[in-house]
Parts: sequence; structure tokens; C-alpha cells
Amino acid sequence: MELNVTGAFIYFTIPIFGGIPITQTTVSSFLVTLILIIASIRLGKNLKKRPGGVQVLVEKGVSMLYGMVADSMGEHNLHWAPFIGTIFLSSICGSFIGLTGFLRSSTADLSCVMVWALMVSVIIWYNNISRDGLGGWLKGFTEPIVVMTPMNIIGEIAQPVSMAFRHFGNVAGGGVITSILYVALSGASAMVLRLVAANGYLMGAVLLAVGIALLLLWKRNSRYNAGKEKKERKGAKRYLILGGACAMIGFFGLLQAAGVLSGVPVLAFGIPAVLSCYFDLFSGFVQAYVFTLLSMVYIGNSCPAPAKGEAAQ
Repeated sequence: MELNVTGAFIYFTIPIFGGIPITQTTVSSFLVTLILIIASIRLGKNLKKRPGGVQVLVEKGVSMLYGMVADSMGEHNLHWAPFIGTIFLSSICGSFIGLTGFLRSSTADLSCVMVWALMVSVIIWYNNISRDGLGGWLKGFTEPIVVMTPMNIIGEIAQPVSMAFRHFGNVAGGGVITSILYVALSGASAMVLRLVAANGYLMGAVLLAVGIALLLLWKRNSRYNAGKEKKERKGAKRYLILGGACAMIGFFGLLQAAGVLSGVPVLAFGIPAVLSCYFDLFSGFVQAYVFTLLSMVYIGNSCPAPAKGEAAQ
């Protein structure tokens, strides 16, 4: 098995403007956008004064979003809440869509998260220019001294780049780690099954018998230790793990010796799926939250609270 860690697959190319490639990321991003639009329309219709369970959850989520924006950016920046919520949900759904198995996580493509980071930077630049004017904004690059101008320019460029690479690197890196582990476990499975089948049916039959015996022992001990301490119940689970592994290897070893079925990645069952859930679910949620939090901090710094005299006008 070859390890494929290349970029997004190109489905087809639209022959305009020199060719517009439609990649896996394009399809995933479009589906995420479509899902969010449909969900917004469905959840925003037929609102009731006495809300049901779904409406209560939606209102709670919206309240949490506005509360988070108010705490991080100030109440004068609450109008940015829809934008912040859109980035957060797009990131979450963009990572979760990779769990389908046939769609690629849109956040695993640098171009996707880079667009989000550039949008945040453009908003920051627009706010600074609106507040200080174009001359005042350009003058800020020369402060505190003119010599710092190159460093200030690099800092402005580094901000969206660091935001994008942080999000992209964690999601894409998780996919690479999962793929590498799957290939390694598949190779180990092929080696183990060949060793079992090398001795004909004997080794496979012995492993299968040992596995069944351990499973029966686990079942008996689990009933016996049902009311005992957690430590004793945990010890009984070792029979389950060891017995299940022996029975599975023995069974597929017999099939390979018989020439019925070969090349089954027995050792790869479950482990890559667990890692995928971690990287796509937990890490995807964390990166979405971090990206959203940084966006709120940066935009909030470019939109400070108005002075009392200005607020009164």
C-alpha cells in the first residue's frame, strides 16, 4: 500500500480564466456553506414565544456567541458576532466533514484557512484606516522609530500567515499521522498473518482456540467480579483484549492459510478511526476556537471602545 499525502484531488477544471480547478476542498467548502445556509433558514423559521427543545438550543448557542464577543471585543463590537459565528461554524463543519471518509476536510487545505485569515486582516486594515485615515495608518508602520518600518510590515504579513498555518498544520498533520499509522499497521498485519499462515492451519487454530478460551474466561470473570472493585473489573478486561486479538489473528490466519482471504489489515482495525476522531473532532474544535478567539482579539484591538464624548454624540 502506498502512502498518499498529496494535496486535494482535482475532480475537473472549468475552462475559463486559464482554467479553474474544482478540487476536493472546493466541493467540501461548497457543501459546508450549503449546509450552514440550509440550517440557518430551517432553524430561523417559525420561531415561537414558547420555544421547543431545538429552538432553546439554538437560542442558547446564539446567546453564548454574543456573550463571547461582548467579553472578548466589547459590547460596542457586537455587530461582528455573525461574522465570528460564521468563521467558527465553517471551521468546525469543515473539519468534521472529513469524518465522512469520502470528503476531504476543507480546513486541511491551506488555501481555505488562508482566505479566512486574509479576511480578518482586511477587516483590521479597514478599521484602522477608517479610524486614523490612510496617512495615519501608514504612519503607524514608522512608529516608534522609522528603522522599525520593515519589522512592522513583516508583522502585518506574519499575522494572517501564522493564523492560517496554525489551523492548517494541526488538521493536515493529524491526517498525515493517521495515514502513516494505518500504513504501518497494515504492513505489520501482513507480516503477522504471513507468519501464522506459514505453518499451515496449526498456528491459526491454536491462536483461535486460545482466543476463545480467554474470551470465555473474561465472560466468567466479568460475572464474578460484577459487584467488586473497579481494579478487579479492570483486570478482567485484559482477557477481553488479549482474547479478542488472538481470536482475530487466528481466524484471519486460517483464512489466509486456506487462500480464501488475504491482505486484511487486522491490526489496523479501530486504531486509525480513534485517531481520526481525535484529530477531526477534538483537535478540529480546539483549532476552530483558537482561530475564532484570535480573530476576535485582533479585530477588537482595531475597534476600540469610543470615547465618552464620541459615544454621546
